[in-house]
Amino acid sequence: MSDLFNLALLFSAIRLSTPLIYAALGGLFSERSGVINIALEGLMLAGAFTAAVATYELHNPYLGLLCGMAAGGVLALVYAISVIRFQADQVVAGMAINFLMIGLPALISGAVYDSSGSTPQIDISNLIPPLSRYLPIGLLSEISVLSAFIVILVPLVWYVLYKTPFGLRLRATGENPEAADAAGVNVIRLRYIAVTISGILAAAGGAYLSTGQSSLFTRNMTAGRGYIALAALILSKWRPVQALFACLFFGLMEALTIGIQGAPWAKMPSGEDIPVQFIQMIPYVLTIIVLAGFIGLSRAPKALGIPYRKES
Repeated sequence: MSDLFNLALLFSAIRLSTPLIYAALGGLFSERSGVINIALEGLMLAGAFTAAVATYELHNPYLGLLCGMAAGGVLALVYAISVIRFQADQVVAGMAINFLMIGLPALISGAVYDSSGSTPQIDISNLIPPLSRYLPIGLLSEISVLSAFIVILVPLVWYVLYKTPFGLRLRATGENPEAADAAGVNVIRLRYIAVTISGILAAAGGAYLSTGQSSLFTRNMTAGRGYIALAALILSKWRPVQALFACLFFGLMEALTIGIQGAPWAKMPSGEDIPVQFIQMIPYVLTIIVLAGFIGLSRAPKALGIPYRKES
């Protein structure tokens, strides 16, 4: 069992937590502005599918990434219009986005590539490269460029949130939009911006799944990672650095489940191997336990989920 805890496990945890971190940081902007973003799952799927198709057609992972992020931003804007302009229920609208992105990529892929299950395989030379391509250090061969960028992204998000006028206005909008409006903040516009940013970042996490961690898009390939990112956000009390560690924790648990599968000691009393399905349940069961134990200890932004209409 001690073989599980090694450097390979650490790198695996970083790889597996990367999409969670991007999605959680995206959700942070939206929810700090007062808009629940349960649509993170659908936004990740939009980014994953668009990035895979664009990378396959353009033969450039960075153009694919940009296309995926753009798709996430557009879809998030659609979500923002529905919940901000038309004041639709934020949970219902978010779940509608998730359900849409479970079926829409399969429909488009079936029409374009005659395969509704997956997009064509991307050549390995066109995938998001490891950091070692630019920094010739052996250990960095295990770390993707997008994973390494988190070292810059998390401090940047922290700085924007706590050290800039935009971050101050964002937090004020999520806590007391009426007071922010009275102070001259355009609450509606700020919420549109925050939700759009959340879509761009969540889609970047999805793009990593299809063009970095894998080499194609498969139906529902996020497998609930958007919900886990939302759970990490709640666990971290809507703070960027804490969200990083919460996502790393979930990534570590997923890495452990992979290491457990086929391990000689992972057997039932009868001597048979533990069914793979039970092992794969661990990260999701852990999410439920964490939410049940910690959600009461986390104080969400006071205006979270409450529509705002400017008084005339």
